[in-house]
Amino acid sequence: MGTVGRRRTSGPRELTRVGDRLSFLYLERCIVHRDSNAITAEDGDGTRYLPSATIGTLLLGPGTNVTHSAMSLLGECGATVVWVGEHGVRYYAAGRALTRSSHIVEAQAKAWANRQRRLDVARAMYRMRFPDLEVEAFGRQGLLGKEGDRVKACYREQSERTGVPWHGRRYTPGDHDVSDPPNKAVTSAAQCFYGVAHAVTAALGCSPGLGFVHSGHERGFVMDVADLYKVEIGIPVAFDAAAQGDDDVDGVTRRLLRDRINQDGLLDRCVRDVKALLLGEDQEGNEDLADTVGLVGDRGELLESGYSYTDEVVW
Repeated sequence: MGTVGRRRTSGPRELTRVGDRLSFLYLERCIVHRDSNAITAEDGDGTRYLPSATIGTLLLGPGTNVTHSAMSLLGECGATVVWVGEHGVRYYAAGRALTRSSHIVEAQAKAWANRQRRLDVARAMYRMRFPDLEVEAFGRQGLLGKEGDRVKACYREQSERTGVPWHGRRYTPGDHDVSDPPNKAVTSAAQCFYGVAHAVTAALGCSPGLGFVHSGHERGFVMDVADLYKVEIGIPVAFDAAAQGDDDVDGVTRRLLRDRINQDGLLDRCVRDVKALLLGEDQEGNEDLADTVGLVGDRGELLESGYSYTDEVVW
């Protein structure tokens, strides 16, 4: 049996920046494998070679089989791999940070653990959505109400713009087929955005679960980030897809959304927004790409690793 080509593990500086990657790539009914150092997708029509180092999120739909060697390469490249069920409404993900530094996740944890800082970050997220609103004058519930009104208004506006009838947001978990076309499209767009947001947070080394608006879920921060662009991009694209007819509305939504994300350079913008929220003006901070590991002393000082700090021999 032949073996795949081997090479040394890529260093952080050799990998494509997350902001310059493809937003997501969807595959179904194929075998995902590795040929030398390329990812391949094989089906009845032949074999396609995929640029693994430039994939942000790989969505694996029904009927896909992926080999261990393919996953090894994707993990090395820092790509987020998402297994999606029928219609893309099930979500399972894995990934590896492109950075080797814990600087940004430490900043996230400090902000999350401090009640006032956590509220400050949540307000900053709402300020991105409401640039003309004095968000400091509102508490969390007030801001949630403002966001709910904004989303409902967006549904009405997009319905009028596209001529697609809208009778309210109706989604039954586990039964995607009972939804009407615009609701299916909105659900599919949301799942794609979760994939993109998860890819960005994972690539930066953030914790997907430490959310500032959402809480109690393993992807709370992913949902926070995805919601920043829902009204601006996700819902309009979903209604555009629904306006094209009922046939394959989920697939049409994915393709339109992929094109819009790449056209607007959303990945790069998303990276900047996450850094601004968690690091403030110090967006680069100490985010060293080198594999540097330190040890924490009794007074919180950082000690150099690789040395013995006692002469005592312990048997």
